[in-house]
Amino acid sequence: MTVREMQEKILRLKKEKDVCILAHSYQAREIVEIADFTGDSYALSVKAAGVKQKSVLMCGVRFMAQTVKILSPEKRVILSSPVAGCPMAEQMDVELISSVKEMYPDYTVVAYINTTAELKTICDVCVTSSSAVDIVKKIDNDKILFIPDCNLGDFVRKQVPEKEFKLLQGGCPVHAKIGREHVRQAKELHPNALVLVHPECQPEVVEMADYVGSTSGIMKYAENSPEKEFIIGTEISIAEHLQYDCPDKKFYPLSKGLVCQNMKATTLVDVYNCLMGKGGEVIEMDEQTIKLAAKCIDKMIELGG
Repeated sequence: MTVREMQEKILRLKKEKDVCILAHSYQAREIVEIADFTGDSYALSVKAAGVKQKSVLMCGVRFMAQTVKILSPEKRVILSSPVAGCPMAEQMDVELISSVKEMYPDYTVVAYINTTAELKTICDVCVTSSSAVDIVKKIDNDKILFIPDCNLGDFVRKQVPEKEFKLLQGGCPVHAKIGREHVRQAKELHPNALVLVHPECQPEVVEMADYVGSTSGIMKYAENSPEKEFIIGTEISIAEHLQYDCPDKKFYPLSKGLVCQNMKATTLVDVYNCLMGKGGEVIEMDEQTIKLAAKCIDKMIELGG
């Protein structure tokens, strides 16, 4: 079966079985093409909550599927690849953060959306990479414990200098391994290109960028910019998607090492098998976890996230 033939079968099956397919922007092109919605993790969860379908297939990683379930507990949520986790989301647990909260009881715990459902149950407010700065500014407390990504936390801290931050050593291992030298090399190869990076990158990389923003922010900036060449400092698939969407422009990955193996774990065959009832993982979550985890997401919405 060719890729196109499998895509056509998937498009038929999702209609027959009344399934909404979500694909994170880091997914492969052939998966993005058959999705009902593509975007960042939180945006996808919001889209899922508004669709009529009672079953949702998430092509992404586990915390994303969990977020869909938290916002749509009545829906059947399936993670297309059971092995697709997220090292950042899984590197801190309830026990660790509970002990840190005891050390800093007067701090508001701000959780990046890239955290597990269990960890969200003990946090005060959730943020996305695009909403973090605005939400932290609106929090009625000058003391912030930001988890788990210290790089994103550092980016927010610099935008909100009037507040005191506590950061823990955590973050995305894919973005964090990119350094100043990678930017220098990319600029030498492409001197006319603007550097667009995700705030999960190290501070030294962020400082060298022409634009810093979320995945969707990077894509919108590149699409709307009058410039013609861009170095993309986030997961390598974004440069590929942009090249398809803007064939008159040129896009270069900041590093060939910007590959998320967990995102790449999902294949078109996985999607097909899920629709055939042969694979995937149904996300199960007890009512108490959903209720408590939803509180910090609701707080994010209240503050304008």
